[in-house]
Amino acid sequence: MSGSVEVRQFLLRHEGGEMAGGGVPAQRSGNGDSQRVSDDQVRRARLAVARGATDVEDCSRLLDMLGLTPDDDGQAPVQR
Repeated sequence: MSGSVEVRQFLLRHEGGEMAGGGVPAQRSGNGDSQRVSDDQVRRARLAVARGATDVEDCSRLLDMLGLTPDDDGQAPVQR
């Protein structure tokens, strides 16, 4: 993947965090009182998308489609 460095830089700009670790977010428990998706799960999902993206535009489009792009309030739609 020739664009992987660009994708990592894109995520760092939009997430503002470090890119460490990896893996797939854990399955939700179904408990209605808990947050649907944790911040860590969103971070890990973003990293998984970035690893599979071909370039920055592809990464951005995939993150948006999956509800992983923060809205004006800074919260990803997948967490609502």
